This record gives sequence, C-alpha cells and structure tokens, in this order.
Amino acid sequence: MKTKAVRLYGKKDLRVEEFELPQISDDEILAKVVTDSLCMSSYKAANQASDHKRIPDDIAENPIVIGHEFAGEIVEVGANWQSKFSAGQKFSIQPAIYYEDGPVGVLSAPGYSYKYIGGDATYVIIPKDVLVQDCLLAYEGPGYYPASLAEPLSCVIGAMHANYHTTAGSYVHKMEIVEGGKMAILAGVGPMGLAAINYVLRREDRKPSLMVVTDIDQTRLDRAAELYTVEFAKERGIELKYINTAEMADPVAGLKELAGGTGYDDVFVFAPVAPVVEQGDAILGFDGCLNFFAGPSNTEFTAKMNFYNVHYAYTHIVGTSGGNTDDMKEALEIMTAGLDPAGLVTHIGGLNAVPEATLNLPNIPGGKKLIYTHFDFPLTAIAEFEEKGKENPVYAELDKLCKKYMGLWNVEAEAYLLENGDKL
Repeated sequence: MKTKAVRLYGKKDLRVEEFELPQISDDEILAKVVTDSLCMSSYKAANQASDHKRIPDDIAENPIVIGHEFAGEIVEVGANWQSKFSAGQKFSIQPAIYYEDGPVGVLSAPGYSYKYIGGDATYVIIPKDVLVQDCLLAYEGPGYYPASLAEPLSCVIGAMHANYHTTAGSYVHKMEIVEGGKMAILAGVGPMGLAAINYVLRREDRKPSLMVVTDIDQTRLDRAAELYTVEFAKERGIELKYINTAEMADPVAGLKELAGGTGYDDVFVFAPVAPVVEQGDAILGFDGCLNFFAGPSNTEFTAKMNFYNVHYAYTHIVGTSGGNTDDMKEALEIMTAGLDPAGLVTHIGGLNAVPEATLNLPNIPGGKKLIYTHFDFPLTAIAEFEEKGKENPVYAELDKLCKKYMGLWNVEAEAYLLENGDKL
C-alpha cells in the first residue's frame, strides 16, 4: 500500500512524499491515520534532527516520519495480535515507549525513530515495539481528534498525579493533589492550562475545593471563563476564580488572601517565566507542592525559591514532562465519558501544511494545530473560517458548525470536513 507522509531527512529538512509500505509481519499492524496534533516536540526534533536523542543517525538515507499525537483506524492486524485488535477499531498511541533491552534502554518513539510510523502520514505500520509495550490504545469515544489530543491531556493528568504531600512526622510521600485542598494554576489559560482546568473539573476521584486560575491577559481569562464556567465548577463542588494578576497591587498577598491567608496546597506553573515561578513558590502553604509544568528552552533557566520554607514549612517542587501509558488510558477513558478537549484546538490544516507549520510552530499564535492527514488545505485558524467562507462553502459550513459550539472545533465539524474536504 502507498502512503503519503512528512519525512525528516536532516535539520529543517521536511518533505511530503509518497512511498510504498511493505507488507506487514505477524507482529505488526497496518493503520490509517486520520488526525495528528502538531507538538513543539516535533519542532525541536525537526531542528535538531540526528542530534535529538530519539532520532537515528542515518535519516539522510532512511528518513523518519514525524508526528506523535495521532489517532486513526486499524486496517489490518498481524496474526500474532488478532486476539487483541481488529480492523475498524479506532486508536491512539502512547509515543513514549521507553523500555529496557539488555543493559541499554531503548528510546525509540513513533514520530522520531521509525521509517513507517508517525502521525503525519496517511497510512502507517505500527511496529512490534509499540505493541509489546501496550502503547497502542483503543479509543471508543466520538470522533477522532479527541484521541489525537489524548497525549497532551495525559501530560496534564501526569502532572496532577506527580504532585505529592506528607504527613507531619512521616517522610512517606502521598502522591496526588490534596483532596478538598486549595489549588492555583498560574499562567493558566493557554492551551495546556485550559486542558488542566477541564480535567480538574471533570475528575470524579479527586478534586480541590478551591481552584484559582491566573493570567495577565484579560481576553484569554474571559474566554476561559466562558468555556469553563464558575457555575459549572460550583456544580462540581469547586470554587473557581479567574484572576488577572496584572491588576493586583501585590499579587502574592492577593492570591494568599483568596486562599484564606494559608496559601495553596498545589500550585501549577504553566509558563517558564522566573517571576511566575517565584510567585508560585511564595503562595505555597504548609506542605505545599509546586509543579513546574512548562518546559523552558533555555538550559540555564533559574528562579529563586524560599529554602527557609523548604525546611520549616515542608514546601517542595516537582517537574513533569509528558504522561505515561496509564495517563494516556485515563485521558481516553475520561474523553469517552464526555470530556471534550476541543478547547486546545485553534487551527486546522491538511498534510501539505505540516512542514511549514512545524518549522514555524513557535511563531504561530494560538493553541493546538490539528492536521487531517488525508486532506490538502492550508493551516487555518478557526477564527478565520467566517472570512474564508465568503469564497469557500466548506469553510462557511465549518464556521457555522464551530459557532454552534462556542467557536470550538467539534465532532460535527470534523465529520463534515472528512466528508467534504479537499482530499490529497
């Protein structure tokens, strides 16, 4: 079978190409990719090429397929996996398939390391490496794009699980956010912050009593409050407050006051900005845990931390990067049960848009860029659908369908695009 894919040959050398896939083995699966969500990790991979720890040295001769936040449908299952998977199943993939192989760990990952699998392709071969690590995950929810966003959502889930607390007199770490505690999400209305708010509001097993979300952009705060309302949070037993810290004379004092003067049990920092990190540290309560979620690109990034409080108030810090397979499974389960991650998505594009979009990702505003790999159309902001719809009826209908859902991408819009978009 032929596939079209975006392949990496070297630093900033991405090419859309058509080539033949080999016949699958008994330990492989042939799959159709429907959607891939572009990630900053792919931008880094495209710029670093073989200098990246997951990318082979010989990509000039054996290019790899990029993209790792993807979902689709199984087409054909190798003999050894037919008891677990079947043609027609929808799937997502956990790309971080690190596993031990003798004395050396294997860091191979779809989207970085393989000739025949990556998210930016029409058809792929899922290798044994993915299957034996239980990283091919069935998805039974609506549409395809939620499964494509399971990986970024799993990062948020992993962060919540990674926070820890202790009991006075004990050094045992109790993992997770504090049930009924006080939580702050700083710089929290970007795409990943919205995912965190959505997840906290939808959890059934554990939630804070207070969640304070901050930013300095009032427009983005207002949009977040429109998507994830104070009223809905109240129904879920959470007091939710959106705060513009730029309007506070003393943000630390003001945020502490919102928490009753005691500080916060769990603080999540969603921007790699030193003053925001330091603000997060300053508002921690006794045994408070600060999660530095946002990964900086500056290897020398530093921020001050109050070590008096580390010693006497038992404050602590963790950093998380990505979610594990269990986090991915939880993401898929919670989306199947009704959580819609569409708040992350701001742009839609076809396969041909991937090279330019990937290489310019830091300069493209908004949230997630969602690629429909069997289609040919430019990367387009959902906010631009109305204007483009004046000349193209497909965009006009997409605009109507998105406005039906508060301007968000949705399953109806996806289904319409899959039926009416310009195919490759």
